[in-house]
Order: sequence, then C-alpha cells, then structure tokens
Amino acid sequence: MAGQRVASGFGGALTAHATVVFVDESGFSQRPNVRRTWSPRGQTPVIADHLSWDCVSAIGALVWRPADPDDVRLFLSLRDHAIRQQDVVSYLQSLRRHIRGPVVVVWDNLSAHRAQTVKAYAAANEQWLTVEHLPPYAPELNPVEQVWANLRGRELANYTPDSLGELTAQIACGKRRIRRVKHGLNFIKHCGLLDLTTINLKRKGH
Repeated sequence: MAGQRVASGFGGALTAHATVVFVDESGFSQRPNVRRTWSPRGQTPVIADHLSWDCVSAIGALVWRPADPDDVRLFLSLRDHAIRQQDVVSYLQSLRRHIRGPVVVVWDNLSAHRAQTVKAYAAANEQWLTVEHLPPYAPELNPVEQVWANLRGRELANYTPDSLGELTAQIACGKRRIRRVKHGLNFIKHCGLLDLTTINLKRKGH
C-alpha cells in the first residue's frame, strides 16, 4: 500500500515525461561484510579483521527516464564524512548537469533531505525539480538500497581493505560492474514502484 501511494505521487510526473531519480545514502567501513564462502574440506575460512571503523559515506542515484525505460543510469559519489545538507545540494547540482528536462527526486526522510538548505534549493528550482518523500521506515521502497546490498554481497563480501583508499577503489569496481551489467531496471522493478504496464506503454510510445 505504501508503495502504491508513493507511485501515485509521481505518476503525473511520468505522464509529463519527467526523469525519476531515486536517491539514497549509505556508509562503508573497513570491517568485513561476512558472507558464506567455500574452502578446502577441513580448513575453516579465516577473515582478517583490522578492527577499524573508519568509513566512507556514499550518496547514490538511479536515474530512470520514460523516454528510454530500459536504460537506468547509476550515479555514485563518496565522501570522507557523514552526508550533510550541503553535500545533498551539491549532488543535486551535479545530477542536473547530466539530466535535462523536469526531474522527480524520490528519497527517504533523512534529516539532510529535510534540511532548510535543501528545501530552499528545491524551492528555487521548482520549475524543473519535484521532491517526493518515501514513507518512514520503508527502505525496501528505494531501489538504491538494492545497489548497496549488491555491492556488499559482491565486491565487499569478506573484503578487509588495508585503507580507505583500497575501500574506495573496490566500491568503484562495483559501480562499474553494476553499470556494465545494467542491473538498475531490475532494482527498480524489485521495489514495485514503477508499474510494468506503464513501462511498456512508454516503450511503445503511447
């Protein structure tokens, strides 16, 4: 039900051929993401843990356009600090350089998203920017959560970098893989926010 309410919130924007941008933030530390693995019989797998909570923060976006529904683009930026309101504004400004026409941003209720600086930027750019908030406590409705889970299950699984530089490089490898394999549309479908009938209609040019 929550997903249907959110989808209806930007349904009109899809009719207007707006680009939908799902945005989310996450953090990655040097601690390993322990996953099931294999080893020779009789040998227990061992993961070296540096016991370091040093981390990088990520802000990512999946960009979906009705004009080209099969092409979902991934944008990802890293910071050496927790995401702040000015980081959010800077990220929106950066996205704007890559996206033409009206844009609908869909994100959660993170305090940085509700900050006055972000609200002021959205109000000043309302001619092209619309912001939709996901319901509280509903991370499953944001497809960018699938990006984070995918990274943790692949490139970062059982990975213990010696430095934040190594961690950043590994995340970049994962970003390139997701872009190459084009997982983005599957991530969005998994959340159920975009009705597949709507996607088919857009693909047919109706």
